[in-house]
Amino acid sequence: MLPASRLAQVVEEAHEHTLACIADLHDAQLSVPLMEIVNPFAWELGHVAFFYDVFLLRILEQRSPVMEGGDDLYDSFKVDHDDRWHLPLPTRRETLEYTERVKDLVLERLASHEPDAGETYLYLLALVHEDMHGEAFTYMRQTLGYAMPSFANSVAGSPARDIGGGPLPGDVQVPGGAMRLGAAPDAPFTFDNEKWSHVTEIRPYKIARAPVTNSEFEAFVEDGGYFRRELWGYQGWTWRSRTGACHPVYWRRGKEGWMRRHFDSVVPLEPHAPVVHVNWFEASAYCNWARRRLPTEAEWEMAASAEPANHGSGVTERKRRYPWGDDPHYAGRANLDAHHSGCVDVGAYAAGDSAFGCRQMIGNVWEWTASAFYPFPGFVVDYPYKEYSAPWFGYRKVLKGGSWATRPRFAYNTLRNFFQPYRNDIFAGFRTCALD
Repeated sequence: MLPASRLAQVVEEAHEHTLACIADLHDAQLSVPLMEIVNPFAWELGHVAFFYDVFLLRILEQRSPVMEGGDDLYDSFKVDHDDRWHLPLPTRRETLEYTERVKDLVLERLASHEPDAGETYLYLLALVHEDMHGEAFTYMRQTLGYAMPSFANSVAGSPARDIGGGPLPGDVQVPGGAMRLGAAPDAPFTFDNEKWSHVTEIRPYKIARAPVTNSEFEAFVEDGGYFRRELWGYQGWTWRSRTGACHPVYWRRGKEGWMRRHFDSVVPLEPHAPVVHVNWFEASAYCNWARRRLPTEAEWEMAASAEPANHGSGVTERKRRYPWGDDPHYAGRANLDAHHSGCVDVGAYAAGDSAFGCRQMIGNVWEWTASAFYPFPGFVVDYPYKEYSAPWFGYRKVLKGGSWATRPRFAYNTLRNFFQPYRNDIFAGFRTCALD
């Protein structure tokens, strides 16, 4: 359990990271067009502060709202998405003052109260919520063609520079067997949709050592994969026909080969980096073309967290929190936290391999799975964020792992991210399994 002094440091750092997401944008850039996959930047920033106010300060201190009328502006379940463009939002200066005021009140609370386990959960919930929106700010900037935000921990240089990577072809054999899918009660932090671990039987299978690369996906594109209806299924073909997609959304044909838009720049397609900004339909169509399949959520989690039994059959009862073990330090093990400002080669970060030899199961790109997002047995909505999971069951697909822009607090093996299958704006790719 984190002491108050450490939580205060983390709150400060998270706040600075969030501000960096919009610090360089001029006022005209904050006024974004109405799109289903973005929010107004000013609304998003105010919503992050509002979450601390509602789910932390009002609960712990029984205080009135920090901003009068804020509930009518920033409550994402009361304010419809499209209405956020028509609200009387505060000015940029007023919004920043609101975020500073909320942060100061949180720090004042930490300076005078050492949190117990229940209070610590509320702080972590607010922090991880801010982390999620920090990544959303980043992919919104990609969607809009804005420059990459400048974060304090980012390394200057091309995101595609080789750090000892290259391709990583081939599969690993996973023995299958009984595994407890989901989070254990002693986990440092969990969302309600991870609760609780329950025994799942998994057949033996083979899973790719690394995610599908740009060069591998390029072969699918060049073979006319986007125009072969038999690869897509009904919903996938409906999406492809409606959008006219014939390659990943940010790819462009150049005179000397494929290029891709990375924020406000167009760069050559990196052959050994993972394909990114592909949706579940595109991933599934590729799998059909390659005579492969997406892993289920349980298969992905077994490959990332289980350890093979000594007798060579099945897995042990131990589960790792991260592919490399239980140590949360990710440096040298995973491409997270915008350190490289983009994806690196799939062969990089060998120190982060899982026990079965799968690489980059955390970081670089979120990975689509075959599984729909449903509750685990015995699911109970967590207080106080009752709307985090339950409204979305059955409508979304599960993604695992985390991307290059994911904050480390939001990246561990049992975490279940979930998006609509048509979303190709997020930093998502996929790895595949062999057919039985």
